Amino acid sequence: MPKPHPLLWINLPGPLPFRGLNISTTTDVPFGTGDASFQAAGGESGLARLVEDFYLIMDELEDARCVRHLYPCDLAESRKRLAAFLCGWLGGPRRYAEHYGSISIPQFHTRWTVGEAERDAWLKCMELAIARQGYTDAFADYLLIQLRVPAERILQAGRRACPGQLTTTVI
Repeated sequence: MPKPHPLLWINLPGPLPFRGLNISTTTDVPFGTGDASFQAAGGESGLARLVEDFYLIMDELEDARCVRHLYPCDLAESRKRLAAFLCGWLGGPRRYAEHYGSISIPQFHTRWTVGEAERDAWLKCMELAIARQGYTDAFADYLLIQLRVPAERILQAGRRACPGQLTTTVI
């Protein structure tokens, strides 16, 4: 029987419906080990589909307007960057570093005001995009849990950068 991935026992604020699940691949390699997550996401083409759906949902979802306004009108570069980041983050080729250099996700996002509404809207768009991919339930749950970590770090970094500003503002 595969061992549970140690990162599944994270403690983040807010609702986390998947807390405590024993999520692993159907092989002996758990998600988060080597390129298991990258492969479960369908490789680079699978991540491109996920990112495409993510931004389509962001454009369509009324509740995502608060986060959508943080992006440029033309999302082509945003799509490339997110797909490149996810590729390496999930254990595949480090495309983001190859094309753009290294990145500190929380620090990079301090240029925008990211509050709880933006964090939650971003995660909702990603949750809906993940649901469209046909991933196994175990991988879909695992991926969403893992994405909560940088989303929360972005929120916290923004609060540290501007501690008195805990609400959102329009750019």
